[in-house]
Amino acid sequence: MKLVHKDIDKDGRGKMVLVPDEGEDMWHTYNILMEGDRIRATTIRKVQQESATGSSTSSRVRTTITIQIEAIDFDTAACVLRVKGRNVEENQYIKMGAYHTVDLEANRKFTIFKEEWDSVTLERIDCACDPAKHADLAAVVMQEGLAFVCLITSAMTVDRAKIEVNIPKKGKADDTQRKKAIVKYYDQVMTAIIRHINFDIVKAVLIASPGFVKDQFYEHMMKNAVQADNKLLLENKSKFVLVHSSTGFKHSLREVLEDQNIASRLADTKAAGETKALQQFMHMMGNDPDRAFYGIKHVERANESQAIETLLVSDSLFRSQNIDERRRYVQLVDSVKENGGDVKIFSSLHVSGEQLDQMTGVAAILRFPMPEIDEEDHALDSDDD
Repeated sequence: MKLVHKDIDKDGRGKMVLVPDEGEDMWHTYNILMEGDRIRATTIRKVQQESATGSSTSSRVRTTITIQIEAIDFDTAACVLRVKGRNVEENQYIKMGAYHTVDLEANRKFTIFKEEWDSVTLERIDCACDPAKHADLAAVVMQEGLAFVCLITSAMTVDRAKIEVNIPKKGKADDTQRKKAIVKYYDQVMTAIIRHINFDIVKAVLIASPGFVKDQFYEHMMKNAVQADNKLLLENKSKFVLVHSSTGFKHSLREVLEDQNIASRLADTKAAGETKALQQFMHMMGNDPDRAFYGIKHVERANESQAIETLLVSDSLFRSQNIDERRRYVQLVDSVKENGGDVKIFSSLHVSGEQLDQMTGVAAILRFPMPEIDEEDHALDSDDD
């Protein structure tokens, strides 16, 4: 994402002109926009024109429109963002108040107008505009005949390819058929890795599977790379990390990222930071529960005592269309930072973010135990009985 222009007054009201570079920027934009904001962008509009003879022709024209947002739709698979609303500025092709849907496109600038740019939104824009925070981790999760090639960025886990090849079972068919199918499967996975992984940015490529599928595939890939003198694979050989997973499906990424053996290899990636924070929280819940709380009321109570060491919060909470609810979470983030705490905002498109969402989306690791939080709750429960 490129920030072209920024004009925000001391009250937080103003506009930003942005240019998205890639699909991930659409996810950032989806998290920035709210109903009631205005957006100015170019769009295609079908226009009817009547000639002097009375006959009419229709043509498609590109025009710039400013709409007040009423609905926002994000397609996670295609990374496409659609914004619907009413036109609020005079336009020769579109009447004032007319509904229009704008598809935001990569490499086409748009302007967002907000009544209030809060700290969480501004931080997300800083993150989106920092190229160092883009896809620095890739993963291939596989089992016999099935593989997913994924990019794990600072904001989301993106499926880049799904490979499915029907492989005959052992003893069910001629063994040569089975061997041919396995070679075809390995070749398709290797092609997907070469096509979708940018080794200039990616620091590590995880290859995960149950059993020996990963080992046999890696051996096949490197043997092919030597025979074909594929410099891309040979020069980046050290970036591949083989690790066990229970299945070849994408949800196994969570256990892969938690594997202690690879944690050191992934130390530089943001996804590893989030996974580690969540692991710490779960460990604390089991071993020192008076220093680990989740749910907005408990977390706010801990923050009142300046007790929060690390705040874990899901970005899904900042997408609330209830302005007061959104502001409540923004104030919590600001307050924890002012008190010297660390704030980790999890993407709901990451496996770690999905796990946090299942625990209300907000949790905290405390500097010191606060058993009174649970005791107050128990006291309230007994009052209700």
